[in-house]
Amino acid sequence: MRDAIYLNLTKLFLDTVGEHGQGAEQEAGGIQEYIMHHVKDQVIYRRNIGNFDISITKHVLMLWIAAGILIVFLVYFLRRRSDVPKGTANFIEAIVVFLKESIIDPNLGSESYRYAPYLLTAFFYILTCNLLGLIPMGATATGNISVTVTLALLTFFFVQYSNVRKNGFKGYIKSFVPPGLPTIMVPLIFIIEVLGMMTRHFALAIRLFANMVAGHLVIFTILGLIFLFKNIFISPFPVLGIVFVSLLEVLIALIQAYIFTILSAVFIGMSVSSHH
Repeated sequence: MRDAIYLNLTKLFLDTVGEHGQGAEQEAGGIQEYIMHHVKDQVIYRRNIGNFDISITKHVLMLWIAAGILIVFLVYFLRRRSDVPKGTANFIEAIVVFLKESIIDPNLGSESYRYAPYLLTAFFYILTCNLLGLIPMGATATGNISVTVTLALLTFFFVQYSNVRKNGFKGYIKSFVPPGLPTIMVPLIFIIEVLGMMTRHFALAIRLFANMVAGHLVIFTILGLIFLFKNIFISPFPVLGIVFVSLLEVLIALIQAYIFTILSAVFIGMSVSSHH
């Protein structure tokens, strides 16, 4: 499924190339392979245990590196507790305070302390994964649909947990059915509410995945124009385009981490509210 999505996205560009004859089609095939090579996940160390494939891929390695960076650097910069942090610790605290005051507290209220650790961890982890993809020889783990679905499932788990904890199992079931509804409509509305809840979390995964993949496809597609036209006078324009898109990618990395966090907070806040 993931490879099919990547292939369809690259064909949006490559289909226009194929109109220029057989030579262009061969160039298109080469560009397609180049783009797909840099966007798709790649196996670094293949390992199977029985029928289970536990191979280490480039995206798995990036996930480990992101986790290691957060553990090492956050522990290092926040090792000294003080009322007025300085330097990098002050910068990190400013981000935490901003997220708490702008996202967590408004959506979760008195329950914010309970879910703040997850939301803050999700923000910094997604941001780190996004930024690692901008480093040469790196890869964007959040450009893998399996990773974003897993992150969305974590939010889904916290949404269900918070609802059951706040309202009890019976209240959890009732939260899918608005009060005063005719009995004959209850099964239909229940199914619609459940599907709507699942759709929201599915969109949460697709939004992060699509935005991170799109930027990389644009960069490598623009780069492919240099090899397609084979003209030195054309190269400055793709290079300027790549620089612009790369700078835009930094902003997108921040925005997508913020959007994932705020939507997760909204979904959890809806579940802990008595008016679901």
